[in-house]
Amino acid sequence: MKEALRIADLFREEQRLVGQTIRVQGWVRTRRDSKAGISFIEVNDGSCLKNLQVIVELARPELVETLRSVTTGAGIQVEGVLQASPGKGQSVEMHAASIRLFGGADPATYPLQKKRHSFEFLRQIGHLRPRTNTLGAVARVRSRLSFAVHQFFQERGFFYLHTPIITSSDCEGAGEVFRVTTPPSRDDVAAPEAGDANVPDFFGKPAYLTVSGQLQAEIYALALGRVYTFGPTFRAENSNTSRHLAEFWMVEPEMAFCDLQEDLEVAQALIKNLLQVVLTDCNEDLEFFSRFIEPGLRENLERTLQTPFETVTYTEAVEQLKKAGETFAFPVKWGMDLQAEHERFLTEKIFEKPVALVHFPRHLKPFYMRVNDDEKTVAAMDILVPGIGEIIGGSQREERLDMLLQQMELKGISTEDYRWYVELREFGSVPHAGFGLGLERLIQFATGLPNIREVIPFPRTPGHAYF
Repeated sequence: MKEALRIADLFREEQRLVGQTIRVQGWVRTRRDSKAGISFIEVNDGSCLKNLQVIVELARPELVETLRSVTTGAGIQVEGVLQASPGKGQSVEMHAASIRLFGGADPATYPLQKKRHSFEFLRQIGHLRPRTNTLGAVARVRSRLSFAVHQFFQERGFFYLHTPIITSSDCEGAGEVFRVTTPPSRDDVAAPEAGDANVPDFFGKPAYLTVSGQLQAEIYALALGRVYTFGPTFRAENSNTSRHLAEFWMVEPEMAFCDLQEDLEVAQALIKNLLQVVLTDCNEDLEFFSRFIEPGLRENLERTLQTPFETVTYTEAVEQLKKAGETFAFPVKWGMDLQAEHERFLTEKIFEKPVALVHFPRHLKPFYMRVNDDEKTVAAMDILVPGIGEIIGGSQREERLDMLLQQMELKGISTEDYRWYVELREFGSVPHAGFGLGLERLIQFATGLPNIREVIPFPRTPGHAYF
């Protein structure tokens, strides 16, 4: 059986393939019949943004019967000769010799017709939205970026670590965790409420979906030197903003013998490397986003590559915001957790480029961050980008036993529950640092999409857990 060509490969090798008989498989985007007795079918198989135009002569009775069911959304296979196209908009076209219908789509009920649909509408048909230009392009960019993450760290001597999804540790200490429960075995008994003292824990202690793989990654960094984890994380945060999800993917490297400055350098290098990959390898999809989602997107990404990030202390940033004369919904004062409006003002108005904020107030950050000599701030960093705000958060970790114990006491963290973490400071402690990059926010920045729900295949938000 002749192997079907992916449409992306067809266009890459079109000069060689012109005049040859080929086979393609995909889904019908549009079909129109002309008065000249020709049917034009646009076929897409998801391998690229571009459709292949298929020419069908209506005078051929062996094709017309099948053609009646070839409507928008149908899954088909077409075999024919690839020829140079005399029409505008495509360099080549296929002249069909045979058509096979795999599955039809009733035009009366198929929701994706030839018109623009709102993102809100597309979220209601998440099983079909990947067939649209925008969501298909996002999926291809996401795939390439995910692979590039591994390339970046593997080329720099990092080891890929699988940290647990079910954990007994609340890394952030904020309590925004999903409790893992085991319902009774009998179907007629209601599942227990989270924390029900009368139901024994499957693991013998409370367990949660991970909010971060950082603490476990520290264990391996203090044995292998450089590690990274890349996987799903979960936050039980009742937030319905365009920047938050209950389930998202995090890239988290941890490096032994590393301070905040080195941590910051790796973080900036990672962002620039990933953006370069998009510019180099996702050209067609990037042009689509620049045309229909965010005009000037390519230029913005290129400018980010060419411009050094601005490094500013939290204290300096607060002073800059105060002097700006802007009326914020949340008035700025030292000691507050900066909001998205402040982060975007810093990147879009004051510095007009990505900003690395460093040295945050001690009380704002988790217990594991290294306390600075002033004992008021910690060696933390947030990288902010225009249009999004925070995209990376990280720190030098507290390697000194006495200061770690002090931090844990101040934050109300049990040393017994985290005995293993304390022992890492008792047995061969060394300076180390790391950060977390939110993959979805990076994809938002790279594609210009305004809502984070469009850059993950199956968004999980309060009240929404379809599929």
